[in-house]
Amino acid sequence: MTSDRIAHNKQLVNDFIQDLFSKGDLSAVDRYLHPHFISHDPPFPGAPDGPEGMRLAAATLRQALPDWHSDVEALIAEGDLVAELFTASGTHQAELMGAPPAGKTLTLRGINIFRIDGDKIIERWGCLDQLGLLRQLKLIRH
Repeated sequence: MTSDRIAHNKQLVNDFIQDLFSKGDLSAVDRYLHPHFISHDPPFPGAPDGPEGMRLAAATLRQALPDWHSDVEALIAEGDLVAELFTASGTHQAELMGAPPAGKTLTLRGINIFRIDGDKIIERWGCLDQLGLLRQLKLIRH
């Protein structure tokens, strides 16, 4: 795979993350995700594993944390895979996962690996610090 293609894949992933999560553009799902996209680790319990699961995750986060944004700390690519290390945050202004709004900044760290097929993202594997988020929401104790 050429370095141009790898750079393209990294840009595709970054654009998807920024459009969907930082800008809250739910139509990014249609532009960036392959119709047969599958998330092997859905972003929320009970979320569908296809494109609609990603749309639901973004809509849920943006509804509860309107200023939600994702800071990409690293993008590492090889072949058709792009790994993303990120820290996302926003101000808790509406109910999230049953927790009432607290007006505090919530932070979520994670790693995603995306597989690219042509000009679309077709697969995702993720490891999100959901335990840390639940602690911040005071839904569980240390």
